[in-house]
Amino acid sequence: MKNLFSALLFPLVLAAGAAQALPIVSLSGVGEVTSSVAGATTIDFNSSCGYASCSGDFALVNGNESGKYAQPLGVDSQFLSVPNPSPSIQSATFGLGAAANYFGLFWGSIDSYNFISFYLDNVLVASYSGSDIVGQFADGNQLSLNSNRYINFDFGSGTYDTVTLTSNGFAFESDNHAFKKLIAVTEPSTALLFMLGLAGLLLARRQVRAARCE
Repeated sequence: MKNLFSALLFPLVLAAGAAQALPIVSLSGVGEVTSSVAGATTIDFNSSCGYASCSGDFALVNGNESGKYAQPLGVDSQFLSVPNPSPSIQSATFGLGAAANYFGLFWGSIDSYNFISFYLDNVLVASYSGSDIVGQFADGNQLSLNSNRYINFDFGSGTYDTVTLTSNGFAFESDNHAFKKLIAVTEPSTALLFMLGLAGLLLARRQVRAARCE
């Protein structure tokens, strides 16, 4: 019976201690500038930041300004530029106000010194440079479809609640951010494992009492 009780408890301990897996990164089709994920919320930056919270160094801009920012290829409206520019801060943080398991953005003129990082409850979940995403094409080319792409981050069963964009140069240009929040529901698998553990404990105690009475 000790072995049965241990077997019931082991999945519960394993589930509680499991680490969050890294998201799956993919590129949308050439020329696509918005997310195609059903149910995702899109922020187009045409009127405001749009997130639950926005902080750090960023600007909502149009067009091109030499040495500062460039309009992402295929985008003809206002977009997000990080930094503003400001060599002292270099990053901006955007909070969703809830957990989500998908993120997408149209990343313009991708540079090797552009970085995107995801956090959950202020703990780093994953971080990528432009080179991590498109390799040798992270050269800041403003007119190439190889360095102007819609990037998707699928967290699967994992989650994040905050995104930070950082650029060690001028600049990290992006538009049409998209995220898909999780519906607040209880976790049946965890609850079930907990109940199984309790059932195993009660069963073990009953069998011990029965053995003593024999």
